[in-house]
Amino acid sequence: MTLTVRVISPDKTVWDAEAEEVVLPSTTGQLGILSGHAPMLTALDIGVMRVRATKNSSWQAIALLGGFAEVDENEVTILVNGAERGDKIKLEEARTAFTEAQTSLNQVKLEDRQAQIQATKVFKRARARFQAAGGSV
Repeated sequence: MTLTVRVISPDKTVWDAEAEEVVLPSTTGQLGILSGHAPMLTALDIGVMRVRATKNSSWQAIALLGGFAEVDENEVTILVNGAERGDKIKLEEARTAFTEAQTSLNQVKLEDRQAQIQATKVFKRARARFQAAGGSV
C-alpha cells in the first residue's frame, strides 16, 4: 500500500505522486509517515522533507519553508509557505548562501532580538536548501 503525497506552495504544486515513505520536519522534530498512519494535522518547521517513492528507490529531498501537513487515509497533503525540490537547487549557490547566512547569524548582537529572529529565519532557509541540494551540515 502506498501514500499519495502532495506538496503545495502558494504558486505551484511541488510534488504530487505516490510514495512508500515520507519524513517531515515538524515543529517537534522529524516525523515519519508510512501507509496506514493515523489521521493527524501537524505544523511544519523550515527544514528538509524526504520522500521515497518505492522501497528500492533513493530518497528525494524537498526544502520546506514552514507550513502544515495533514495525514488522512493514506493521503499526505502538505501546504507550505514555499518549497523547492533538492534536484532543482544548485549545490554551490546553496553552499554560498548557507555560509553567508551562518556568518550573518554569528555577527548579530544578542541584545538585538528582532535582528536575531530575522537572521535565524534566513539561516534555517539557507540550511534547508543546502541540505536538500545534497550538502552536509
